[in-house]
Amino acid sequence: MLRNPDRTRTMLELNSDEYRVLIDPERGGSLAAFEWAGHAILRASRPGPMSKTACFPLVPFSNRIANGKFTLAGQDFQIAPNAHAVDANNPIHGFGWLSAWDVVSADASSAVIEHSFSGGEWPWRYVAQQHVSLKEDGLTLKLQVTNVDETAMPAGLGFHPYFPRKADTTYHGLHTGEWLVDDGRLPVQLTETPEPQDWWNGRPVGSRIVDTVYTGRTGPLKLFWPDIAAKATILPSDNLPFTVVYTPSGQDFFCVEPVSHETDAVNKRNGVMVMLAPGETMSASMQIKVEAAN
Repeated sequence: MLRNPDRTRTMLELNSDEYRVLIDPERGGSLAAFEWAGHAILRASRPGPMSKTACFPLVPFSNRIANGKFTLAGQDFQIAPNAHAVDANNPIHGFGWLSAWDVVSADASSAVIEHSFSGGEWPWRYVAQQHVSLKEDGLTLKLQVTNVDETAMPAGLGFHPYFPRKADTTYHGLHTGEWLVDDGRLPVQLTETPEPQDWWNGRPVGSRIVDTVYTGRTGPLKLFWPDIAAKATILPSDNLPFTVVYTPSGQDFFCVEPVSHETDAVNKRNGVMVMLAPGETMSASMQIKVEAAN
């Protein structure tokens, strides 16, 4: 492993055909850029907090835990907020995005980076790896987490990409449910439909201001940028059946995040997280293919 004990900034560049990726291991194992044919498919990273990166991994849970409290096997747990600039009341997105990652291996078109967590308020030790690869058919991100502790650990995975947004940018994803959230972005009511539907009905992604979870995904997720005549297809693994969509008002980006569980799932508010036995590994992946739009 290519350890970086001095924590100096190590940027990795990958290239394949018309694709280019920059990886910033020291900044939460994030991507700093993803380009196709010279166009930014992910928003390029900007100085500042992790919410200014191009994409970061979600491990060992996605989104928020309500007030940082949950009970498991009769034991109560309390986790402090970990990103006050994003949410001052609830821990969010796990710990991988706030940690420096080590480079395990890298070549011209692929890299493996690793994050180890030694326990604390989240009492389970784990090791996470992210595999980043470029091929002629696009970018593939594979994320895995291994429970290296002595008791079963709740676990969840996901990806948090930021996409550039213009007035006519569209997003298409088929889901059966949409969560209504409260002011703290915690789910309170699920609206469900008999068949999966496009909740935007073909309108531009910025036409709805949301920060919520969609359930029951069917098929791929699709993005279209008329200004650069490009379309992207996101292919999440089957164990990422939920999608967080974030379309903030007045911003030049939006997020479409394939995730393994709904918000606050550790409290069984909306289902459950995977329970990893000691030594067990959970893996998930996301592929992004880009092509010219006809």
